[in-house]
Amino acid sequence: MAIVVAKIGAVLSNKALALERFLSSSSSSSSTGGRGLRVACISSPSPSTETGISRAQQRMVEAFNPEIPLAEAITPPSSWYTDPSFLALEFDRVFFRGWQAVGYTEQIERPHDFFTGRLGNVEFIVCQDTNGTLRAFHNVCRHHASLVASGSGQKSCFVCPYHGWTYGLDGTLLKATRITGIKNFKKDEFGLVPLAVATWGPFVLIRHDRHPVPHQNCCIKTVENEWLGSASNILSTNGIDSSLKHLCRREYTIQCNWKVFCDNYLDGGYHVPYAHGDLASGLNLDSYSTLIFEKVSIQRCEGGPTDKDGFDRLGSKALYAFVYPNFMINRYGPWMDTNLVVPVTTTKCHVIFDYFLDVSLLDDKVFIERSLEESERVQIEDIILCEGVQRGLESPAYCSGRYAPTVEMAMHHFHCRLHECLGRNDGPTTMGDEKGEEIVYLRPETGVADAWSRALYSRRGLSSFSRSFVCCPGDPIGYCILFRLLRQKKFFFRLGTGA
Repeated sequence: MAIVVAKIGAVLSNKALALERFLSSSSSSSSTGGRGLRVACISSPSPSTETGISRAQQRMVEAFNPEIPLAEAITPPSSWYTDPSFLALEFDRVFFRGWQAVGYTEQIERPHDFFTGRLGNVEFIVCQDTNGTLRAFHNVCRHHASLVASGSGQKSCFVCPYHGWTYGLDGTLLKATRITGIKNFKKDEFGLVPLAVATWGPFVLIRHDRHPVPHQNCCIKTVENEWLGSASNILSTNGIDSSLKHLCRREYTIQCNWKVFCDNYLDGGYHVPYAHGDLASGLNLDSYSTLIFEKVSIQRCEGGPTDKDGFDRLGSKALYAFVYPNFMINRYGPWMDTNLVVPVTTTKCHVIFDYFLDVSLLDDKVFIERSLEESERVQIEDIILCEGVQRGLESPAYCSGRYAPTVEMAMHHFHCRLHECLGRNDGPTTMGDEKGEEIVYLRPETGVADAWSRALYSRRGLSSFSRSFVCCPGDPIGYCILFRLLRQKKFFFRLGTGA
């Protein structure tokens, strides 16, 4: 079908009538073969506009049903773990919204301290400026996009290694080299792009949300509520605080989807007696319990008997907290270790382990070495498991599995939370991936009011909100909604096929 583009002005009567005749003829014309009309209301682009979701992505999300009780539920399909487009959706709707743990406070405890990191396509810097203020920025020079810093350490300023543009630790552009003769250039508009940053206990958090950051440092209570919800109290009163000293960091690259690592962590100790014999001997697995909160799940277990030589790494109890979507906090005996799992590709993730220890044991080299050796053994055993699961997920023999209802509650909670975030209809649906349907695109000049669009959807009996809907032949309510849209605002609309 030829593309027709028209501007719907304040006076719409003639054009609305013409469109009505077109729609009527389309619905009855033999040339359409009884096809429907898909209508999409697409807001004007803005810095905060989120990526839409394709039909294929929507089908993958909807393949998991969080409403089914745990005892009857089926796990998400293997496509959640193998499809590259699904990971792109996760970055947009999971990782780039809300607080993400990125480091620990000892990394930026002094003025001029900094560290860098990456999540998806976002490169970032976290630093403490000269005045002691915590800052975070996109790690991208405003000149030609080079990274301005790498690694961690101390700097008095950030000097781009490409052309020498220099930024203060507060993000301001201090020097732009060799720009004599440049026009329409305002130096104060070319500072590093800020990110919201905060701390909770020993952890550093940032937000990647795609909107301006009015204040980089955020209220601790707001952060606590948004990141941990009602689980914050039980965590802070069970030794997850800043009293322990950071000891070391271990990093692993694992050939599996990031969620495979999370699932392994969240199976309620199910795999421990089969895969971690030494660890199982130090735990009383019959005491294992799971608590579920809004964004956090906590698994608890009592310690088992100590070794014959008196060595006791785990203590009398262990607490394993999972903070959605990808951060794990393990508190046991005098130790705390954290696991941050970062997606690299659909089938590869990077896992960062940070170890913290009670200050009274920092000089006990024998205890530290043996503890780290035991922990390393568990990690290697888990890596073998996770990589094996990923290979199985890619097999044509597997699609979905089942949950063990008495132990895998936290895993199910994780999947339900993902479904909630991935299925939010707060962006346009990508059209045109189903051939043979005629599409009407509506682009309001000033945007469509969400509340009004929700009301329209309610009239059609749809339970979820999206800025798209289908007008089928002989669907007078759908056409009525379309005309109401046209009369309420000024629109550009385009008629075309979904091919």
